[in-house]
Amino acid sequence: MGPFRLDGLAGRLGTACLLALALALASPPAHALDRAAAAAMAGGSAGERIAAIQAAVAEPDATLAAFLQAMLEGRVRLLDGRAIVVEEDGSARDAVDGTPVDRVDQARSVVNNNRMRRELGNAIASLELFAPEDEVRLAAARRIADKPDAARLPLMERALAEERVAGIRALLAQARAAVLVTSPDRSLRLAAARDLGSSREPAVRALLEERLHGARPEEDEEVRKALASSLAAVSARVALGEYAATIFAGLSLGSILLLAALGLAITYGLMGVINLAHGELVMIGAYATWLTQQFFRANLPERFDAYLLAAIPVSFLVAAAVGAVLERLVIRHLYGRALETLLATWGISLILMQAVRSLFGAQNVAVENPSWLSGGLVILPNLVLPWNRIAIIVFALLVVATVALLLARTRLGLFVRAATQNRTMARCVGVPTARVDTLAFALGAGVAGLAGCALSQVGNVGPDLGQGYIVDSFMVVVLGGVGQIAGAVYAGLGLGVFNKLLEGMAGAVIAKILLLVLIIVFIQKRPQGIFALKGRSAEA
Repeated sequence: MGPFRLDGLAGRLGTACLLALALALASPPAHALDRAAAAAMAGGSAGERIAAIQAAVAEPDATLAAFLQAMLEGRVRLLDGRAIVVEEDGSARDAVDGTPVDRVDQARSVVNNNRMRRELGNAIASLELFAPEDEVRLAAARRIADKPDAARLPLMERALAEERVAGIRALLAQARAAVLVTSPDRSLRLAAARDLGSSREPAVRALLEERLHGARPEEDEEVRKALASSLAAVSARVALGEYAATIFAGLSLGSILLLAALGLAITYGLMGVINLAHGELVMIGAYATWLTQQFFRANLPERFDAYLLAAIPVSFLVAAAVGAVLERLVIRHLYGRALETLLATWGISLILMQAVRSLFGAQNVAVENPSWLSGGLVILPNLVLPWNRIAIIVFALLVVATVALLLARTRLGLFVRAATQNRTMARCVGVPTARVDTLAFALGAGVAGLAGCALSQVGNVGPDLGQGYIVDSFMVVVLGGVGQIAGAVYAGLGLGVFNKLLEGMAGAVIAKILLLVLIIVFIQKRPQGIFALKGRSAEA
């Protein structure tokens, strides 16, 4: 029984050894970084070093990325024909086995020119194709797809064989096809030309155009037909992304115009005051946002990302307070005198701009986006929606909804609507029109402050900030219908989208002129705007 057990154990051990040997033979060999390869990458001519780097990257090991990063940072030296890595504390170790190294002062520095630094950066990016994190691999695949290189073809093939994420595989396949489309093998060029037809990248469109109409165009007729078919398909997808980007840019601009004009729609519609200082109220809201940012940076740095949430009520209250003071001290004494009101508010705008220059300087101040508004939402390769623009569109709609509810569902809103439609009758039934004027003007100024808060996230903040929006704000109010919130929404978003569409066809200057001409023609045909003001005193 004993010998039988011994033989059975030996048999099982033999079987296990055979299985281990089979697995070892089936697994790809590990290519460890050896001293000869490390020395070749660190010493010799630039061409020899680049060839050694490309050979190592084609069959990388776990230590190669750290070694290339050390070379890029200038921490690699050559000592007695071997590469060593100098640490930040001045100590050194062997680049291959990590053993400590003495006589660092006798080591020869490794000089990297711009070409070598570029090659090292590309090599490190290529190695990121095998990182465990999907985001890192995706970013590396995008960099390779943007600038496909024939020297990276073996690496692309290996990454394609190992990659399981569909989006990353698509980018790698595109980069591989972009390399093979110039192959001397006709069948490879034909297959690559067909594969590129599924891409959405603008770079692929440029590549296909180069292969068809460039300095060295494709000569094979069948390959040319495949290239032309792929070019048409890619161009259609890219054009769709560009059109969507234009629409989004127009909605973003329209939401900014809406915020800037909404307060003006309230004050101009209620009191008929042509307030040329409205742009400066927008500017005050932007500076209030900057001051809130500075306070958080100095006193609450650990909660800096929350400064924008605090800046929203601050900008509203500061601008509303300035508006209330202006109405009490100046504007209420000029009701019914349009020319005097126009001149007075223009003078107030100059005073406010000069006051800001005296307090904060004539230069623009920097308002930083919080981290949660950085970056963007990638929809297509040529369609990235910035989070700050998305936030402004959502914020504008929320402000419009809040103002509409305030005017429709509150006692103040009832008084404002009564005074707007028939001031004399409202006064006769006990509406305190003087107080309503102050509150309404403060509300309009506060909304202008919110517009400044939003504008601070997408542009420069300076004393002249409001001047760029005052004319557009009046255009939105007049086009939408005086005193009409819904009209301001339609006009603001419509003008923004239409302006961006015209810019794409005629340029920014011509688009502005055409837009102004169209608005003038529209007002000639419909003076009351998109929505006519209803009421006994309204002129239809």
